[in-house]
Amino acid sequence: MPFDIVLVDDHKLVRDGVRTILERGAEFRVVGEAENGADAVQLCKKTAPDLVLMDIGLPGMNGIEATTELLRHCPGIKIVILSMYDDENSVVSAIRSGARAFVLKKASSAELVDALRIVARGGSYLSSQVSDRLLQRIQRGDLDSRDRSPLESLSPRELQVLRLVAEGKTSKDIAVMLDLGLQTIRSYRKTMMKKLGVNNVAGLTQLALAAGITHWNKPDANSLG
Repeated sequence: MPFDIVLVDDHKLVRDGVRTILERGAEFRVVGEAENGADAVQLCKKTAPDLVLMDIGLPGMNGIEATTELLRHCPGIKIVILSMYDDENSVVSAIRSGARAFVLKKASSAELVDALRIVARGGSYLSSQVSDRLLQRIQRGDLDSRDRSPLESLSPRELQVLRLVAEGKTSKDIAVMLDLGLQTIRSYRKTMMKKLGVNNVAGLTQLALAAGITHWNKPDANSLG
């Protein structure tokens, strides 16, 4: 019996390519596709797939935020992140959000299928380039000695609001995008400023850019136009 899987990527060519790879065998059955995080959450609540293959760089709610939100509603679903980004911030954030695997888009089709197979059977997986880099840091003894980012004190929702602030969205814009009240967004901003020790939006934006959290929504250079 095949494992049901939902594909989440804002590029149809990527989804079509992955679907073609998976349809070569009988292990996986694609039961739905979504091009943004919010739609992915709603789709998975309806279809209850075994697996979700999730891009990070999604419009609106990014893949990290979508993973957190999805697992809040459907804790039994296993999520595999498929990303062009291999920096430590992206990898650690993905795993902390509850993802079971992190695969790079430059991986081979065989590696992608292996990762999905391992996760479907209850395991976890990291692309070799990612795991090698983390292993080297552990061997050097500097993984735990890294200075903690001030952003680690923020909740997933606060990080989501912070990213949108850094992208230039107003409180009113954010309230509409997240379907929250305007006063709620203003409260988030005030709380974040207190936690991060800044007193204006410029300070929040500077911290967000320094942490690199906004690159999750930047389009691929090949997709511009």
